[in-house]
Amino acid sequence: MADQIKELIEKINQEGVAAAEEKARQIENQAKAQAEMILQKANNQAKKLIEEAQEKVQRMQESSQASLKQAARDVMLALKSQVNQTLQNLISAEVSTALNPEELGKIIEGLVKEYCVKENKGVIVYLSAEDKNKLEGLFLKRLKDELKKGIELRSQDDIQSGFIISFDSGKSSFDFSNKALCDYIGLSLKSKVAELLKDTK
Repeated sequence: MADQIKELIEKINQEGVAAAEEKARQIENQAKAQAEMILQKANNQAKKLIEEAQEKVQRMQESSQASLKQAARDVMLALKSQVNQTLQNLISAEVSTALNPEELGKIIEGLVKEYCVKENKGVIVYLSAEDKNKLEGLFLKRLKDELKKGIELRSQDDIQSGFIISFDSGKSSFDFSNKALCDYIGLSLKSKVAELLKDTK
């Protein structure tokens, strides 16, 4: 009887140890599976964060490049504007110097003599107030006496230098004012300056 009890106790112990070992294996396997899941999730999260960071860096680089290109365009436009303004100022100064009262007198006299030989209409010359005053004296009297016809000098506020001349009493006119000549000369020179600036890119 004692032997049977002993065998029973041993059997119970063996089955208990086996059950405990099995339970331990199950727990270990579950722990490994959970660890793998956690690791996989962490890897996926890390990969996602890296991709987001790379996309953000890419967007920042593209934005920076676009900003640099825009800044370069803005600088170039400002440079062109400044060069064109400087060019316009230089042309204006040169035209004003070239169209001094003495030269104006010669040019107007030549035009009036040439035209009045063919036509017999009233001539009106529009000038700045300053140039009108300087030309009214001897020049106008001499020209009127020589051509025996009405020549009128008028001042016009928007003329700084140069003149506008009409051979039909003001119905039509030819513009040789500072502004018109500057615009005409500027058109030619600005295209050449634009080519020069284009070559510096």
